[in-house]
Formats: sequence, structure tokens, C-alpha cells
Amino acid sequence: MSKRAEKLHLNAFLMGVGHHEAAWRLPESDPYASWDVEHFRNLARIAERGRLDSLFLADSPGLMGDPARRPGGRLEPTVLLTALAGATEHIGLIGTASTSYDEPYNLARRFASLDHVSGGRAGWNIVTTAGADAARNFGLDDTPPHKERYERADEFLTVSTRLWDSWTDDAIVADKDAGVHADSAKVRGIDHAGRFFRVAGPLNVPRPPQGHPLLVQAGSSEDGKAFAARWAEAVFTAQQTLEEARAFYADLKKRAVAHGRDPRGIKILPGIVPVIGDTEAEAEELERELDRLISPEFAKRQLARLFRISSDALDLDGPLPDDLPSEDEIEGSKSRYTLIVELARREKLTVRQLIGRLGGGRGHRTFTGTPVQVADAIEEWFDGDAADGFNIMPPVLPSGLEAFVDKVVPILQERGRFRTEYTGGTLRDHYGLPRPADSLAAPHALGASA
Repeated sequence: MSKRAEKLHLNAFLMGVGHHEAAWRLPESDPYASWDVEHFRNLARIAERGRLDSLFLADSPGLMGDPARRPGGRLEPTVLLTALAGATEHIGLIGTASTSYDEPYNLARRFASLDHVSGGRAGWNIVTTAGADAARNFGLDDTPPHKERYERADEFLTVSTRLWDSWTDDAIVADKDAGVHADSAKVRGIDHAGRFFRVAGPLNVPRPPQGHPLLVQAGSSEDGKAFAARWAEAVFTAQQTLEEARAFYADLKKRAVAHGRDPRGIKILPGIVPVIGDTEAEAEELERELDRLISPEFAKRQLARLFRISSDALDLDGPLPDDLPSEDEIEGSKSRYTLIVELARREKLTVRQLIGRLGGGRGHRTFTGTPVQVADAIEEWFDGDAADGFNIMPPVLPSGLEAFVDKVVPILQERGRFRTEYTGGTLRDHYGLPRPADSLAAPHALGASA
């Protein structure tokens, strides 16, 4: 396996007091931290100390999980990231927002504003949102069909990118003597009329410092991969094995080329949950301690909801039922559903064992070991053309992030695999990605006829 010349990309995926569902029950954890901005400011500074590419925040327009069993509240990502922009200088700021339950104008404005506030460090993780709970918050009885959600997302991105480009980079002239602030010929309507949206434009925010915020996508279904190949500049994915990760990596790069894109312009970033100890025994004990705190009955109900079956159909000490729905019958989280079923079948796990495997990362790869072993695992996938980097998902926060930054990152730096200093000012600089050109092929001035 040859060593790649380029550097790794590493994001800090921040989730409350950690990604393990029982992390909040540890003596060290603050059960109120999920909505404490100081907690997140501290995490942001730790991640920036490690020269990580970005912070990453997940989100859903609905309550995630049972608030009786684990912290369920979370702050809106663009609001929280605006606060974190003021607490940091370099690190990127990626927030999740749904194309299913937002409008392009409002969302384009929010991310353009974040990009201006942060000096060009904003990224948008684009999701289509599965789950009936979220749908019912917007007047729907159930999740819209999978294919329709991605068709809406595609048009959503067309509108958003044109809105970001509705001001040219040189539109503002600020000529005090002439009394002209902006050249109106360079502030342009978009006059979009499509299946899902009608948007006149222009945006009421000038073109963002990055041109467009970095476009990130999370989803590995066929529709998700087709969408990513067209739009995404970074893809957050869940893969359990090196072989699966290599296949996904090769497939998505090939799809990007089919769209006329440079395959280096789309970064593949699997999630990894590193359970780190100074010795293997210490790391394994931390993993056991966390797993002991999982509520198996609660976790069984969550699993049953994903499978769309009754929790009574799941025997904690037996295998998954043979008659689970097929992927085609699942309208939400198709790729995660398939990953979990295949994991259980491949490794012949009982439901209880599966719950333990999912407790740390909800289907993302969990790796338990010393700092050197974690660094080796990261390098193996990187050099094996299975990843361009990783979304680091500490099982416990802040201690898990501190362990990664202070013990794993220095090893990767010593090996020449990761930056020792930031060399650019924007998130696109961190990823080595170009600033997008103006997407309005035939612009027209504000107030002029279309």
C-alpha cells in the first residue's frame, strides 16, 4: 500500500457531551452541556488547537431520541456556529440544515451571513431529513418519498447557488463622492420558477467571502450518491469495513468524474469513533464502562423504530428477525438501515450485541485502542483509498476530543500526514478547494426585464 502525498482532512463532529449514547451518565459529564455555549466554545478551541479542518454540527427539525433517556435538546447550528466564529480564528464551521423543511432564500441567507461573520469559514451539510416526527412538525403525516426529497434538494441547491451569485464580487463600489454604493447592474435577480420553488432574487446579502459556503452532504443511498456527485465538495459517510469504504470511495469519485468534475474536488470523510486509552486495557475499560450504562430496552425501541417493526419483535439475546423490511420499503435513512442490517448479519450479532456496537456511533466505525493504534487505523484507510480524511466523533466530550487532539494528532503530524499550522484563511483553503465561479450564465440587472 503506497503512501499518499496529500494531507489528511479531519473534522471534529461535536454532539453534546459525546457520541456514545450513555456519555451523559459518566461522573465527569455535564448533563446540561448540549445547550451551553461555553461548553461548545471550549470544544471549538480544543479542535482549533489541533489544527483540525472544521467543526461539524448535526441537526434535525425534530426531537432526536427520547429526552427521558438521554439529552435531546440542541441549539440551532447556524446560531451556535456564529457564536463559535467569535471564539475561534481559523477552524471551519459546518452546520446541518434540511432541504425538505426549509426554503432556499432563508437558508442561502443564513449561510451567506455565517460566511461573512466568520471571514469565509462556513460550510453547509445538506440533508433531506428522514423521519415521521420531523414531517409532522411541518403539516405532513409522514416523510416525503425518498426520491422526491432528493429531487427537491437538487432544485434547492440550484436556487441557493444562484442566490449566492446574485451579487457579483465587485458589485459594491462604495463611491461616496458619486453617492453610489453598489452597481445595480451587478446585483441581479435569478427569476427561478421550478417544480418546487419560485424565487425572484436577488439575495439581500452580498456574495459570500468563499463565493459559496463549502457544500457537504451526508447520505450514502443511490439517490444520495447521485446528489453528492453533482453538488458535494465533502461527503460524510458511515462505513464499517475497509472493503466497503474503498468501494464507496471509488464509486463516488467515478460518479463525480461523470459530471465533469475533478475527483480531488470531492472529499470522502467517514465517521470514526475513537475510544482512546494510554494502553489497550485502558481504552477497553472505557468502552466497557460506557456500554454498561446503555439502557438496552430504550435502545431496542430505537432500533425497532428504524426497522419500522414492533419492539416486541426484537429479542435482546437473539438475532435480527429474518423478515425485516427490504431497503426499498424504507423511505428514510436507507443507507444507514442497510449498514446496520448487514453489520448484524455479517458478524452474527444478537440484538444486544448490535446495540452495543451502535451505542458509540449509530453505525459509524468505532475503534478502540492507543493513540498509535488510532493513528495507524486512520492511515490505513487514507492510504488504502478508502477516505480523504475523517469526521472524528469522540465518544465523550470534552475528554475524547482532548485525547485525540493532544495524543493522536501529534503522531499524524510527526508522520507528515496532517498540517502543523493553518496555511489559509477559509474553509476552502483548508480543503484545498477552489472558489466557485459565478453560476449565473446569463445574468440580468436588478430591475431589468428577464
